[in-house]
Amino acid sequence: MSSAIKQLKPAEKAACMPFMPYYQGAKRELLPYGISLYKQANLEGERIIEGGESVPFVITWNVATLPADLTRCQVRFANDADLSYEVTMASFEFIDFLIDVILNYKKRQIADFSQAFYRKLLRYETDI
Repeated sequence: MSSAIKQLKPAEKAACMPFMPYYQGAKRELLPYGISLYKQANLEGERIIEGGESVPFVITWNVATLPADLTRCQVRFANDADLSYEVTMASFEFIDFLIDVILNYKKRQIADFSQAFYRKLLRYETDI
């Protein structure tokens, strides 16, 4: 499941250059790994549920070339077609969420997205 993250090799500098202006600090340092994960076009992980059992998920997406190109993501939870969701966003934004997955994996040894990703996926975003 999370072996995809463990075995990541950094993407080449040429692949990272167009994306560099979108990231700062630790995220910029992890960008080569985020792009490498992005190029895999899928990930298996677990949605951590506080006070409950984690829910496995599989996410797939199309791979775009440029930061502003759109990436369409499809997420299926617990291998249940009724628990399938889709969201489209700029590739630089999705790679940012993948970098969050890598950071989360380093802390918890579980591949899971951030709350911000799930809010976007489930369309619970608020403009504050």
